[in-house]
Amino acid sequence: MAQDMSSLTGEHYFEGKSHLCSDTEALSLGDKEYNDILQLNQFDGLPYSSSFYKLLKERKELPAWKAKCEFMETLAKGQFVVVSGSAKTGRSSQIPQWCAEFCLAVQFQHGMVVCTQIHPQQAVDLALRVADEMDVNIGHEVGYSVPLDTCCTKDTVLRYCTDDMLLREMMSDPLLEHYNVVVVDQAQQRTVATDILQGLLKDMALQRPELRVVLLTSGEPGPKQLAHFTGSAAPLIRLQSPVAGETLYSSTGDGYFCSALRLVLEIHHSGEGGDVIVFLVTTQEIDVAHDILSREAHSLPPDLGALLPVPVHPGRPGSLPAGAETDTGRTRRVFLTSSPNEDFFWAVSSISFVIDAGLEKRNVYNPRIRTNSAIIQPVSKAQAESRKQLLTGPTGKCFRLYPEDRQLPAELRPQITDSDITSTVLFLKRMEIAGLGHCHFIDRPDPGGLMQALEELDYLAALDNDGNLSEMGIIMSEFPLEPQMAKTLIASCEFDCVSEVVIIAAMLAAPTCFLVPSVDLKLEASQCHMKFQHPEGDHFTLINIYKAFKQCQQDPYCNVEKWCQDFYLNHSSLLMADAVCTDLTDTLQRIELPISAPAFSSRTNTVNIKRALLAGFFMQVARDVDGSGNYFIMTHRHVAQIHPLSVYGAKSPKLGLPEWVLFHEHSFSEDNCLCTVTQITPEEFIQMAPQYFFYNLPPSESKDILQNILNHRAPHCQEETPPTCQDEPQEDLTSERCVIQ
Repeated sequence: MAQDMSSLTGEHYFEGKSHLCSDTEALSLGDKEYNDILQLNQFDGLPYSSSFYKLLKERKELPAWKAKCEFMETLAKGQFVVVSGSAKTGRSSQIPQWCAEFCLAVQFQHGMVVCTQIHPQQAVDLALRVADEMDVNIGHEVGYSVPLDTCCTKDTVLRYCTDDMLLREMMSDPLLEHYNVVVVDQAQQRTVATDILQGLLKDMALQRPELRVVLLTSGEPGPKQLAHFTGSAAPLIRLQSPVAGETLYSSTGDGYFCSALRLVLEIHHSGEGGDVIVFLVTTQEIDVAHDILSREAHSLPPDLGALLPVPVHPGRPGSLPAGAETDTGRTRRVFLTSSPNEDFFWAVSSISFVIDAGLEKRNVYNPRIRTNSAIIQPVSKAQAESRKQLLTGPTGKCFRLYPEDRQLPAELRPQITDSDITSTVLFLKRMEIAGLGHCHFIDRPDPGGLMQALEELDYLAALDNDGNLSEMGIIMSEFPLEPQMAKTLIASCEFDCVSEVVIIAAMLAAPTCFLVPSVDLKLEASQCHMKFQHPEGDHFTLINIYKAFKQCQQDPYCNVEKWCQDFYLNHSSLLMADAVCTDLTDTLQRIELPISAPAFSSRTNTVNIKRALLAGFFMQVARDVDGSGNYFIMTHRHVAQIHPLSVYGAKSPKLGLPEWVLFHEHSFSEDNCLCTVTQITPEEFIQMAPQYFFYNLPPSESKDILQNILNHRAPHCQEETPPTCQDEPQEDLTSERCVIQ
């Protein structure tokens, strides 16, 4: 890596000049003189390409460019800087580059630059764009690191990554000593990972005076966030947003959804050019809107040009479809999204219309019943303004489908106050061992949620008697999984079913593999899905699907994408599950846990998979109380039904309803259903559930049944223990409880 303009004193030696100049002098050089001096790329020592100067011209038009001198001076003077600017100001692409220049000036003696993003696709897209702008190779000077995909080296100068990936990196590098500057982008979203990162960075900065922390927000940060690092307001640099178009308000009597689609068609018939972004509320609305607009597009007059609806589902593989950022001439694109994150569209430069429902869906975790409830709430003022800023030029129009006098909240409510933080508490306990134990929360978690998280980790044997992380907890924290699934995976090593449980964990970590088509094809899709059904339950069905997918992959005559399409399965989700399988297997090998050979479909293997699942998910067990599908959940005495897509659902008459089930998720707010269900026996539950968890269950008829079985079977358990391997000793039932703990 070339260091021809770096020195320990922050001075620059310019080739062709006979003197050293300071940082400030270098920044004050005119553009022509600057280009004349820098004939070689300061990061790789090679001559600049012609595309560099073309992109440089575009960069200078960005609002961020005007703030470069102010930013560099502020970064040199103090540890913390906050920069606010909308998606198209160049905030996420330019600021990290300038941080790299700041580190280069001192020969990277304090480390490199890392910039966090919330969504993996944005991290990848930004890294590719910035590598082009810096005229370097992706994966070398500039790179990215996202779950299941890393494209960088230990010498990468500027790395984009997801915030959760940086948190996991802290388990081996607690003070992030590999980095001189940490840039936290999209800090206004207040996700759990972003808030935890900011909380730990405050403690880290006290121990590392040379560390620089830069927060990037799309709107004005709240006073609490501004004061978080310094106790008083941190330096705030506001990027001047481009002049956006006019705002039009309307009260939608027949609902925002119909009004939004009607507006799209009216815009298209008007003949005005430009693309459209429609902010809806749910993923279901996106899919329905896509179907409706696709049908309408076929009946439009040819002289209007083509209408192309583009669904954008943040969080799914390939959130922004390939090529969607490219202007297609006479084709008007209509981006349909429910994302609260406007930065998804930073690369789309032809948006003339924004249609904003002004609402968002938010999941609120209830620790008492251990499940999420979905609520629909207004967006914040900053979000509404950021959505408007996506307009290109002053002639665009932002249609807000709500009255002008609606009172919007000033800022987003932090997710850490409304989320299940069990995984977060496990991580923070791991950080205590690493010597970085104090997390300065901007907003503290809900006390009830915190107590529930500690209780759950205690039940999972992740904590010792003093409340510190146990050996089991340390191993659990190595896996990028929810704690219950991590415990299940560790248990599978003892029960010789690792290969099968890895598949289950991967399939549940990826987005659902089932495609649910329009109404006229639902029956056909259901019949296709039934071909994979396993009589023991949904967890086993997922193994069947994955194995069929892998078999098709290995068949040279099988078109995998067409196979997925024929069976109404999501190809991207299955590819992601395959990558997760590889990642989990690598982790098991790294920490030297045994991996058993596949034995799927044998009776012993089936029993062992259930035992491994119960080792982690014994808190998610329900019983059919009346034989008609009303399942009583043991932990909080709530009644729910099995999801229709389950092997035991309404579309699967071949299998009767089991009395006792283990479930992966309870979708309380949408349909009050138990999702991903497998039948178990009460004997299996008694065997695997920790005794103190069982006795802490609230009183119920189901608990009495279990207690009677326990009292009756204890003296005779040797004969009635569930089937095991022939070489496995038949131990007393009570002694087998919590065997993997």
